[in-house]
Amino acid sequence: MPQLSLHTPCGELTLTEEDGAIVALDWGRGRDQEPTPLLRRAAGQLQDYFDGLRLDFDDLPLNPAGTPFRQRVWAAMRAIPPGETRSYAELARLLGSAARAVGQACGANPLPILIPCHRVVAANGSLGGYSGGDGLATKRFLLDLERRALRRTAVPGSAPQQWTSLS
Repeated sequence: MPQLSLHTPCGELTLTEEDGAIVALDWGRGRDQEPTPLLRRAAGQLQDYFDGLRLDFDDLPLNPAGTPFRQRVWAAMRAIPPGETRSYAELARLLGSAARAVGQACGANPLPILIPCHRVVAANGSLGGYSGGDGLATKRFLLDLERRALRRTAVPGSAPQQWTSLS
């Protein structure tokens, strides 16, 4: 499978493509570097995200492997607006499940950042867990990055907007 690694403020990340879709985003540098147009586009979007110019990845074809339940959890995570959070319990209520099962699906997310599991927190507002990068420090960094990007682009007195790109 083609892979492309990129350097980010969270360290090296590696994107993997299969059958015309992004199937994995892993922490660390991939062994096999085979850039494709899709991988280059995804890497560019990630760089824009880290530069505060983009807050979501709705236009990338994503195909994470997972059970139907995990797919539902990941879809719910993608619906959380940038810079906001939802608790594991809130997602569990939405999906008719248990918070622990939602947490396990978050931990199994093969596309962190692209599917924003960092936006899911504990019911008491604490960060909960995060298995990517440097753990909770990475989760905190990603949430702060999004909030700073939103503050920079907010126009006083304007209504909230749906973000695809900030550029």
